[in-house]
Amino acid sequence: MLAALAPGAIWVQMSTIGTPGIEEVATLVSVERPDVVLLDAPVSGSKDPAEQGTLTIFASGPTEVRTRVTPLFDALGQRTIWAGPLGTGSRLKLVNNTWLAFTAEAVATSIALAHHLGLDTETVVNALEGGPLVSPWQVGKLQRIANGDFSSQFALSLALKDARLALAAAPDTRLATLACLADEWQRAVDAGLGNQDLTVVTRMLEE
Repeated sequence: MLAALAPGAIWVQMSTIGTPGIEEVATLVSVERPDVVLLDAPVSGSKDPAEQGTLTIFASGPTEVRTRVTPLFDALGQRTIWAGPLGTGSRLKLVNNTWLAFTAEAVATSIALAHHLGLDTETVVNALEGGPLVSPWQVGKLQRIANGDFSSQFALSLALKDARLALAAAPDTRLATLACLADEWQRAVDAGLGNQDLTVVTRMLEE
């Protein structure tokens, strides 16, 4: 693909590949096609926001090409955050998805506990909905759990991949809780649940 690009083309890298990944891509471009401009622009948002064009884009890279990619980003997302030099977008995405991981785990663990205590999901939803502790994203996940719908909006296997990327990016820190979460999710993936939505962890915790 890189060899086929026209001179002066822009390569917008939008996958979640972690910090070593974007550094490898940047090296590849600088060695093989220094005339190509690389932007690092992973996104926040799952299936529905992608279909609706309401993603958040964490863009980073040379400022001189922003106007050229603005129409593309405006079509894909409702918000573009220019985070800084190349690679900053990928770093911000790891932070974003770590936040998402703990948010999802709060839903899964709380509902599993509720069921263990004899409470149904709707009771929990009614108690928490509209309060300061629950985001609209969590309300949506709670409703899907209540309906028994674990079809993939954001696959558990991909969420686990991102958690592992975050841990790999900060090996000298003590992110013990994130490491435990990743190990728990790994057990769910090993049990064959990886292609379902990350809320399927609720089912594993109940079992």
